[in-house]
Formats: sequence, structure tokens, C-alpha cells
Amino acid sequence: MGLSRRGLVVGNYCHDVLLQDDVVIGESLGGAASFISNIFSLLSIPCDYISIVGSDFNYNHIILTPPIISPTSKTTLFHAHFSSNNPTINGQPISDRTLKRVIACDPIKPSELPSCNSGKRFDFGMAVGVGGEILAETLEKLIEICDVVFVDVQGLIREFDEVDGSVRLIKLNETKFYPLLSRIGFLKASAEEAEFLDVEEIRKLCCVVVTYGEKGCKVFRKDGEVEISPFSTIQIDPTGAGDSFLGGFVAGLVLGLLLPDAALLGNFFGSLTVSQFGLPNFDPNLLQRVKDEVQKRSLQCAQHQVGAENELWFSKSPGHEQFHASLNAVRLAFSLTKQERRWDLEDMRSLTTTVVNHQIIKHQCSGEKFSRDPVYDEAIEQIEGTP
Repeated sequence: MGLSRRGLVVGNYCHDVLLQDDVVIGESLGGAASFISNIFSLLSIPCDYISIVGSDFNYNHIILTPPIISPTSKTTLFHAHFSSNNPTINGQPISDRTLKRVIACDPIKPSELPSCNSGKRFDFGMAVGVGGEILAETLEKLIEICDVVFVDVQGLIREFDEVDGSVRLIKLNETKFYPLLSRIGFLKASAEEAEFLDVEEIRKLCCVVVTYGEKGCKVFRKDGEVEISPFSTIQIDPTGAGDSFLGGFVAGLVLGLLLPDAALLGNFFGSLTVSQFGLPNFDPNLLQRVKDEVQKRSLQCAQHQVGAENELWFSKSPGHEQFHASLNAVRLAFSLTKQERRWDLEDMRSLTTTVVNHQIIKHQCSGEKFSRDPVYDEAIEQIEGTP
């Protein structure tokens, strides 16, 4: 695709709180924009971000692009509930979760996006809502000012219980977003979300990417489809896996990969994300190795890529399996060193003592803080909490 200029990511930052048996075990910067910017900044993908938060936002010291501050609402807050009764494999939890939206910040209005009249047009846009912040009219504006738009369907089909904030999904064709699908480039969905789509119909309108967790992903277009292999991992926390996939996928296209290779890079970052709690830390040496492999692969891809409509752009070109093997070798080399951060929920409880009323987290793991700067890999101390 060769997306060489700037992108525009639209989606709110959030506060994520992880609880086990209703006891807080950790806090993190959340929201799809945070997981995507985490990858984009480390891979040097130029991008602007449009997000809205409240004055209580805790993570201005981490993010590179200041969000819009709402004068009327607090930052979107999600509680991810885990249970100590979760099944385990080799002592590691299969960490399913129950997600609830506790606070909803303001939605992003079309007026908050750059105007076409300013002459500023973007190579690509991303609509990545998680808490109801993407409006149909905002998506339409994003389409108008971007050459190609990537949409995460979770922001289009989520509804939230008015009493307890629990999440439920609705059919996409029952929303105001459905008429816009023919004008976007890519629609990303998880396997669960795909059950609320008519993939066979939607693939006629845009390219559909469905993620299947440990089984990898599949890319559907109107006249073909391709399966992309996964990377083996132990799931600790599924939060942000799809966001990291989408960030890696788009980054791969920006860096010159063909679509199957870009989807493979998405699977790679998704697998790294689920092996950690909250917003992941990426080892800088690992990232440099990944950059090197992507650069080598993009040079190979350049020999096959003629245009976005070229059949080869959608197909696995020679060297795809070797690219998978190379990324897997990088991952295994570093996971052997880092032991993949294989902490279970009880380990995390022993590492952190949380004072919920003041949201003070004391850390007792060789002085290392629980939350770390995802861009510079520096420890961050959380002392003051949100009101």
C-alpha cells in the first residue's frame, strides 16, 4: 500500500482497572488509541491522534499527543473483572474477563477532526472507538479527509447496560454505520464480533479482517480470502490484543509490507500484548530486531507490489513463511530471556498492595513499578489517583 504520509487515529484514551474477585490488582492506560500509539511511536509511524478525556486523566506524562480535555465529563473508565476460578494451563491463567464501562467520556464530534478546507488530508485514518465515542457523522468526516480508513467494529456495535455498564453487541446492519461501509477500506473484527456481521455481504463492500486469537486471523475480500498463521503465546490478559493487532497491521502496510505480511505483523504484536497485563512493554532490542526483519521483508515485497489492486498484494508472496519464522525466532529469543512475564493473578496480587480509596499502588518487586512508560521503557510511579 505504501502509506508514506501521516495518519489520523480517532478514539478516546481510557482508564483501565483490573480486578480479581472485586479486588483491584492493577491500573493502566487503556483505550484502542493507547495500544495503537504504543506501536506507532516505537515503529516511527507518523500519526495525529484525536481523543477526549476528562480533567482527571492520569497519563499525560506517557502519551505523545495531548488529548482534548472535556469540561463536562471524566475520562472513560473500564473495569476488567477476572476470577481466581479461571482455568489454567501449566499454572498460567486462561484469563477471560468480564468488561464493564463505569464512566463514559464525551463522544468525538466531527468538528474535532481537521477540516478538509485546511488542505490537510491524511494518507490513512483509523476509527478505533471502545466506549461509544465514535459517532456515525464522525466516521463520515474521517472518510472525507483520509485516503483510506481502517475501522475497528467494536466501536460500532457495542452497547452498554445503563445500570452496571456491562457490554453487549448488536448487529452491524442495525446501526447508522452500515451505509458507510462501502466507503472504508478495512473493517477489523474479533471472532466474537464477527458473529454480529454478515461477513459474506460486507466483504463485497470492503476488506474484512477477522482475528481468531490463538488461531491467527483471516482476511476476506470480495473475490478471495487468505488465512494468516498465529504466534504461540500464553494469554495473561486479553485487553488490547485486537488494538495491538490493528496497530501492527496498519504499521506493516505503512512500512511497505504486502497485506498478508502486514496481517502477520499484526498477529505478532497481538501475541506480545496478551502475555502482559494492561498496556504492554516492548523490549527496545526486540523492536529493533523486528524493524530489521520488516525492512528486509518490505524490500522483498517491493518486487511484487505494483498497486493496491494488484492480486499479489492480497496473496502470500514467496518468503511469507520465512518472514513468520524470522519474527517467531525473534519472539522466542526474547521470551526465553524475559520468561514472557508469566505471572498469574495471584502473583500480581502479591506484587502490589492497592489502597483503593486513594488509588495508591506500592510495588515490592525489586523496586520496579507496575506501570511503565510504553514509549521510553522507564518506570513510572503512580502516587496520586483520580478524584
